[in-house]
Amino acid sequence: MTKKLLVATRNSGKVREFSRMLTGMLFEVVGLDDLGITLEVEETGSTFEENAILKARAYAGESGELTLADDSGLEVDSLNGEPGVLSARYGGEGLDDEGRVQLVLDKMKHLPGWERTARFVAVLALVGDGVPNGLATSEGVVNGAIMHEPIGENGFGYDPVFWLASHAKTTAQLTGEEKDEISHRGAALRGLTDTLKSLS
Repeated sequence: MTKKLLVATRNSGKVREFSRMLTGMLFEVVGLDDLGITLEVEETGSTFEENAILKARAYAGESGELTLADDSGLEVDSLNGEPGVLSARYGGEGLDDEGRVQLVLDKMKHLPGWERTARFVAVLALVGDGVPNGLATSEGVVNGAIMHEPIGENGFGYDPVFWLASHAKTTAQLTGEEKDEISHRGAALRGLTDTLKSLS
């Protein structure tokens, strides 16, 4: 029987990304909306890890399913690490992804290329029956730079402005498979591969 793995998000892009990266494992990957979960977990942690653990524990408790939660975001050096843990809420609730991207670009508009360094950070937390000590975490980091304008149609969030020198593309110009190989979420997920394989 296929085991459910709840990815603790309402972001369909993230659910698709995790589903793609977990191909080959015997999980039915579902999101919060797929299970009709309406609980909203307030991200009160001051780090990506704290927020990922908060979400994983809360949604595992609510669903009774093996739960994978991530907290991830963009850290821009010239903005003192902003947007950081506020990446999904940067600029307030009224902004969508495009608005948040534009806010970052506006704050950096006079900065030359060498002052546009940034990184994507993701921390994953896995909670559920069979997980050693009830909790496993993993972090992934990808270094890059912020473009002057968005380029690319793939991905979501800050992908259109995150430049990868190694690929001479933004993450929004990568195919899904290319992104999985180098992304911060992909790197974090690889850190949990052995645990997930033992549970599938």
